[in-house]
Amino acid sequence: MLPEILTPVPGPRSRELAGKLAKYEARDVTWMTDEFPVFWERAEGSNVWDADGNRFLDLTAAFAVSGLGHSATKVRDALTTQAGQLLHAMGDVHPAVGKARLCEELSAVTFERWGAGIGRTILANSGSEAVEAALKTAVMSKGKPGVIYFSGGYHGLGYGALAAGGLPYFRKPFAAQIGTFGVEVPFPGCYRCPWECREETRLEGDPFPQCSTNCLATIEQAIRTAIADHEIGCLVVEPIQGRGGEIVPPQEFLPLLRRICDEEKILLIADEIYTGFHRTGKFFACEHFGVIPDIICLGKALTNGFPLAACVGRAEVMDAWPRSQGEALHTSTMLGNPLGCAMALAAIGEHRKPETARRAGEVGRKLKAALRSLDSPHIGDVRGVGAMLGMELVRKDGRPFGELAVAMMIRALGDGLILLGGGMGGAVLSFSPPFTLSDEEIDFLIEKLQLYLRTLPVGE
Repeated sequence: MLPEILTPVPGPRSRELAGKLAKYEARDVTWMTDEFPVFWERAEGSNVWDADGNRFLDLTAAFAVSGLGHSATKVRDALTTQAGQLLHAMGDVHPAVGKARLCEELSAVTFERWGAGIGRTILANSGSEAVEAALKTAVMSKGKPGVIYFSGGYHGLGYGALAAGGLPYFRKPFAAQIGTFGVEVPFPGCYRCPWECREETRLEGDPFPQCSTNCLATIEQAIRTAIADHEIGCLVVEPIQGRGGEIVPPQEFLPLLRRICDEEKILLIADEIYTGFHRTGKFFACEHFGVIPDIICLGKALTNGFPLAACVGRAEVMDAWPRSQGEALHTSTMLGNPLGCAMALAAIGEHRKPETARRAGEVGRKLKAALRSLDSPHIGDVRGVGAMLGMELVRKDGRPFGELAVAMMIRALGDGLILLGGGMGGAVLSFSPPFTLSDEEIDFLIEKLQLYLRTLPVGE
């Protein structure tokens, strides 16, 4: 369905609720202006209704969580059934039935499906916790504290994850408290290549750059130097960067990392919290590259709407953890919450269906083609894989145009479109829609974006 704005955005109820948050919530959490935020009351498919009855078209799937669509029937039914039976168990002492079933299923859709044996799982409440469980696993397995991570990478905001994150905005205020075990190396983003390579080519229909070997050779040297100078136990990477601006690396990038990790005997950790579960058209983004990581971190779309995440690793890697003697080294009160496990099992069941992959790929192809049809000197790059796309906005001199991205987000909200920005200088409009997005809804989006690009009075 197309958006329908019944009251000015935000309406009176949203403004009332914003006043409550302004009074009672910590100031840094929710961005508040005269135009933001609206308060969600219900959602279905690609549509969201706010507290004032306005209907919006969600181009974000609520941070790439609801790929199957908001309130997906199978997932919602699994939640309500489970809620009538059990809300909470004792995750690491007397667990819920669903915990055992979910761990089995996560092994089946990852390492067993890849022909790499059994996968063992540590469940978590958030993506950041899943990454930190992976970093702990690397210490247990390799006995070395060092972590290699990439510029522009985002792995969550816990202190462990921040120490292996490449976005300075989140790290700088807490630098004095963050560990120093992380070593940053450059990520190969071809639109703004750190080495100013000019040899990028793309095959027709291929979203992956065919980059010059100079780029990858430089990255390899940086990684080898870091390993030589530090006690490195693992390397953590987003196969395709999300919050950093939908940065798609060359096809040979992930295979290079796999080879280096094998030769140097360190672990390759794939952070697929954003990219997992058909967001890029494949079940997991690492499959585009033909690479099997040692550990994969999952979250967001794992449940299609409940705070649950997972660190899943090869059995021989995870077996570095000692067998529990009655007190787990790594656990939490809500570990394996039965509601989340039930939703995850239902969501994975939907992702196992071939039509889910087909629909995700179809929506991504149509949306990408539509975005590339837009006409504006301020569009620097349209990139991405599957239904994970970014449109980078630039000034006339090529610098990131974050002000235009913000202006478009605000204008769009008034027209019933929910958009997100990210990337360098906040200049990338990020598109991660539900796979339920229709052709009519794509056409409406493009019509509005073209209007904004032509008429918004933002200095260049």
